[in-house]
Amino acid sequence: MPIVGFNIDKLSAEKINNISGKLEVKNNLGITNIGPEKLTVGKSEEVLKFSFEYSINYSPKVGNISMEGSIMYMEEPNKIKEIMETWKKDKKIQGELMPLILNTILSKCNIKALTMSQEVNLPPHIKLPVVKLNN
Repeated sequence: MPIVGFNIDKLSAEKINNISGKLEVKNNLGITNIGPEKLTVGKSEEVLKFSFEYSINYSPKVGNISMEGSIMYMEEPNKIKEIMETWKKDKKIQGELMPLILNTILSKCNIKALTMSQEVNLPPHIKLPVVKLNN
């Protein structure tokens, strides 16, 4: 079933110090909660709301970027119940759903983080293509 919504609720970008020496960039993504949510478009539908936190840390103490938000995922009621039961029991997302949710978050957040890093003069956290002269 489809992802029917993506929201960012909190954004933060901070440059603490200038870069000196070797720079290390660490990314972290986590699902913090899964819960039912009512989505009203015509008739009311129950969807799953996946809350997430995404962060990038530039070390040693150079800066950081963080985001919090949610994804709305539409599924059949029996599947929603199954996903919720697994989450409540093990705090895990089973099967093919996990890559779909995480890849959607990464694609949206990486683009936003790239823009935010430029705003506060931090280097890109992902490798960008570079043109080289071929001799």
